[in-house]
Amino acid sequence: MSSGFKEWDQGSHAEEYTIFASNIGEKLSIDEVSLSDGELYTLLTNKSGHGKNGTLVATINSTKSEDIINILQKIPLNERLKVKEITLDMAKNMEAAVKSCFPNATLVTDRFHVVRLVQNALQHLRVKLGWDALEQQNKEIKLAKEQRIKYVQKTFANGDTPKQLLTRSRYILAKNPENWTANQQERAKILFENYPKLKEVHDHVIEFRNIYQVNEKSNAKQKVLDWMGKTPRLEVTEFNSVMHTIEYNFEQILNFFENRSTNASAESFNAKLKLFRANLRGVRDKAFFLFRLMKLFA
Repeated sequence: MSSGFKEWDQGSHAEEYTIFASNIGEKLSIDEVSLSDGELYTLLTNKSGHGKNGTLVATINSTKSEDIINILQKIPLNERLKVKEITLDMAKNMEAAVKSCFPNATLVTDRFHVVRLVQNALQHLRVKLGWDALEQQNKEIKLAKEQRIKYVQKTFANGDTPKQLLTRSRYILAKNPENWTANQQERAKILFENYPKLKEVHDHVIEFRNIYQVNEKSNAKQKVLDWMGKTPRLEVTEFNSVMHTIEYNFEQILNFFENRSTNASAESFNAKLKLFRANLRGVRDKAFFLFRLMKLFA
């Protein structure tokens, strides 16, 4: 029995792009994913498809805004005007493409990407302190050798060395204090006593994460502005960069508080594609792989 691949009307350009205009809906997501050999595709998906048939709207073998625009403009304008909301990350290429192709759509910056940006700044400080601790340890070892005395490594009450304490605190700093286990509470107490700057920055991160619990947009706006006002006082370069990024995406970040929409459906769909690719043990024929995706999700 024929699979229908040879008769597929998009087969001639499938590796470049595919379009399924009938799957357009009011709420879409746009994201990038690696289909094979690290090659990035832009995927446009319909949230109402719930990761099943009717989800896939377009695949584009590029992440350049001009390429995305050229392909998405192949969808009739009257269909594109139906779109009311699109969730996306903070990539400016995606933003430019969406604004150009979907003039009626509100852009919503995904909450996960914003929180991860803030969290990464905290983790960067932790890693930096870890390198400082390692450098200090090396200096102490060298000094002990020069003085011909036995080097005794510094340890804290829980048995961690400074470097171990900072390394093992990665997951602690990624969680809210109320979710810490007893061992994590002990480690956090030692960590913050010895590295008070981490305590200050961690509290700042938790404050930002809590903003997303707010339901009213104007209230959230004021809390974000207050948070940004406090950020320079930390005197942490990474957080100044985070603050500027939030400024540049301010309105789209606040749009989350209209319908509390996220890009979770796109991330879940990407995970499905990666699992599908893994089950096939890689992609040898991209056109046929995309044909199979069409059968499953378009």
